Amino acid sequence: MKKKIASFAAVSVLALSVFTGCSSSNQTEAKEKKEEQPILIQGPMPIEAEKFAGKLKNVKEETSGSFVFYKGTVDGYPVIVAKTGKGMENTAAATAVAIEKYDPIAIINQGTSGGHDPALNVFDIVLGERTVNLGSLKTGSMADEEGIEPTAWKPMDLMASEGSAGEDPNAEKIRYYDGDEALLAAADAVKDTYKKGKVVEGTIGSADVWNNEVDRIQWFHDKYGTSVEEMEGAAAAQIAGAYDVPFLGIRVLSNNKTNGGAYNPDTAAANQGYVYEVVKEYIREME
Repeated sequence: MKKKIASFAAVSVLALSVFTGCSSSNQTEAKEKKEEQPILIQGPMPIEAEKFAGKLKNVKEETSGSFVFYKGTVDGYPVIVAKTGKGMENTAAATAVAIEKYDPIAIINQGTSGGHDPALNVFDIVLGERTVNLGSLKTGSMADEEGIEPTAWKPMDLMASEGSAGEDPNAEKIRYYDGDEALLAAADAVKDTYKKGKVVEGTIGSADVWNNEVDRIQWFHDKYGTSVEEMEGAAAAQIAGAYDVPFLGIRVLSNNKTNGGAYNPDTAAANQGYVYEVVKEYIREME
């Protein structure tokens, strides 16, 4: 009887050891897989990407089409800086390529922007609580020589229907892409490290249009709630959402037509310095 009990106990201990070993192995594999997924930082132009790329350790440069990817580490964690090129099409393509190729754990789209809010000044930074496509619009029905009425144009949600968005009344609404809560939390946590201006949460507008008409800027600010405008973020947010990758836009005001804020190219480097602190905080929170 004692021998049977001893044998049963030995088998139980062995089984527990095997289970514990498997559990530990699975946890290690899961951790390693998570650590293999890089954080992707996007910048449209060299002035908006290369300063951050210069902060990476052990950098290797890769290209895909016209897109450049700087692969390195921050505090030992893999980070990739993507120079996407300007505009919505470039950014959408670069985002899809990066997701398929590198499987990022999160995406931050950052760079310069023009102000829509008179309360914001050059060097202030907007965290994209939400991002919106300002170029997806449906015009009114006007006959020949009846003119144009841009302020009567309606938003068109291209994600609302698989049919013709122009004929779907449900598509006549504004589509916002929400910023990821964990990325926003990391950005909020390091606000005090930025000394060149305010850091606020707001709405980032994107389109392949450069708006210099103050009345039109004010129209977007009133209708869409935009804080700033640029030419990339909504495209990246849309593709990130399609792949279920956490996304956040972070944009610095390089100028503001609504209050006379003149363009300053030094804002691009200032923003990358702040985003670098955000990335380090996000890494700390993951660990």
